[in-house]
Parts: sequence; C-alpha cells; structure tokens
Amino acid sequence: MKPRGGSLGIALMATVMAVAVTACGTPHDGKADGGATPKQVKMDEQQAIKRAEEIIHQAVDGMSPKPTLKHLGRDAVGPCLARDDHGPDGRVQVRVAYQLTDVPGQAAKTLVRQARDAWVKQGHTFQSSDEDWSKPFPAVYMRTESDDFWMDAITGAVDREKGDGLASVSVTSPCFQPGNSGESSDIGKSGASSSAAHMHQAASDRAQTAERRVLDHSSRIYDALQAPHAPLREGEGEGLRAVDDADGPSLHHTWSTAPLDEGETVRTMRRAQEHFESAGWRVRHLKTGAGAPALIALNAEDHSVAQVAPSATGHIRVAVTTPADEAGQSEAVTGIEPA
Repeated sequence: MKPRGGSLGIALMATVMAVAVTACGTPHDGKADGGATPKQVKMDEQQAIKRAEEIIHQAVDGMSPKPTLKHLGRDAVGPCLARDDHGPDGRVQVRVAYQLTDVPGQAAKTLVRQARDAWVKQGHTFQSSDEDWSKPFPAVYMRTESDDFWMDAITGAVDREKGDGLASVSVTSPCFQPGNSGESSDIGKSGASSSAAHMHQAASDRAQTAERRVLDHSSRIYDALQAPHAPLREGEGEGLRAVDDADGPSLHHTWSTAPLDEGETVRTMRRAQEHFESAGWRVRHLKTGAGAPALIALNAEDHSVAQVAPSATGHIRVAVTTPADEAGQSEAVTGIEPA
C-alpha cells in the first residue's frame, strides 16, 4: 500500500504483525540445529507479560517528545509460532505492541532511534545490522540476551513527501507451556490441557487470519480511492474492533476520507466501483441523502462485506467486515447481487 497524503494506521499495523510472525518463526527456546534439546522456559503468562511491558518501558520512558502508548492487536497471549526448534506442541507466547501517539509525525524517526539507544544501553543485542538512519522510515530489531525476548521499533509512513510517520514498539516472548507457574511443565500430564491448548491455538490462528484479511481488504480499498483520509475518530467507532452478533464473531474496520467536493466524490466512488468489479466482488448500490449512491460489496471467497458511502459532510465512509470464524460465516450476505 502507498499512502497518499496520510495513513490509516493500516500499514503500520500490518508491518507490526509481519514482524511478529517473522521473529517467532526463529527458534526462541532452542538452538537452530536439529540435534539440540530445547531450553525449558520457566515462566507463566503473567510473568511474560510483565517482562514484555518492562522492555517496552525501557524504550519509551525516556523519550522526548513524550508519546502516549496506544495498545495494538488483540490478546497478548497467543500460540507459539516457532515450529522448527523441536519443542513441544501446545506452547504459547506473549506479544505486546503499542503505537506511539500524541506526537508530531516528524518525531517518529526520532522515537525509533531513542528506543534503539535505550535498548542498547540495557545491553540488548541487534538481530540484524543497525538501521541506515538516512532512511526516512527506519526499523530496529533486537533481542534480550538474558531471556530471549525479541523486540522491534518501527516507523510506518504517514506522508512520504513530508517525512511524517507513525512509530510503534513491540516485544515478543520466547515460547513456554501455558499455566506452568514459572516451572517446567510436565508435557502430556493431562490430555485435557493439551486439547485445550490446541483449541486455543486454533482460535488464535483464525483471529489472526481474519485480522490480516480485513486490514488487507481495507488497504486495497484505500489505495483504490486515491483520496486522503480523515483523522481516525475512535469515539465514533472508527478503527479496528471485534464484533460478536447473531451471525457469529467478526472483525470490523472503519475509516473516512477527508471531505471531498462533489466532483471528487463522484470520481472517488467510480474508482471504488472499478476496484470491486476488477477484484471480483459482487456489488450493489444503495441510495443515500448525499446524492451519489453508496456501494455494498461482497467478497464471495471469504464472505467479507465492504461498504463505501458518501456523506452530507463530504466524507466518504468505508467499513469492511470479515468473519473471524469460518464456521460462523453468515449466508445472509449472499443476497448481494450485482448492480
């Protein structure tokens, strides 16, 4: 995605998610060779979250300008994604991520560099060579030597011409057995606990897949509209949130463009229609009080539904909903027919 004149936070969130998956795919609690015996990590969920928050605050507490931490993502505890270290199944790991808000966009690069300096001062090591700081939007990847937590500080582009960005920091723990209360778990002691762990992993995997899917759809719509976005209005329900209704759990992402004049609105809505049709979405129109009709589109492949609607204020409002559980996909949306 190439933001034009602003960012929805989508690019940043997608980057954070991709970094977490990449980091977790590397062995956290064992050596890379196949003959090594994985190290037994002695921690529980509370200890892992506490340590992750400590590493976050090592980076941000001394920052200037002082940012506000805005939590990113869903539950901190999720399935262990390191499957190449010959460790036991059923393990989990913690990931804590924050966006650094309430600071000027031009400060994002400075905040990322300050996070790096703070972590270096703590004795943490780089996972790759230090960033090229001549880049406008740098990223830093590091780990703790003592207990093998991984962390990153990332800049996502808001306005490439002005160099404005959004900064985030995240920390991912090594993998550990859930409920071990700080001691090595006796794997196989309880078939019920193993089954529960697998169910937890499956549910978490589905939620992560749905989150990636809804943000990807939203990003592609944003690219297609070619219109600047308005500031996110969380108080009015904008942003990413989970919804659980009669049709089952789903993820919902909403945002708005900046106010457009009548001609810009017509052209933008035309681009939206062209995007949906070229991508194979089924589209119908709804009359609105703003003159131009709204578009309701169904992605028949994953049952995601998108709405692009002009408003009387000149904003175009975008909402994308995707099922969080494939088994709960509603058949009601199949009533959407081409216009």
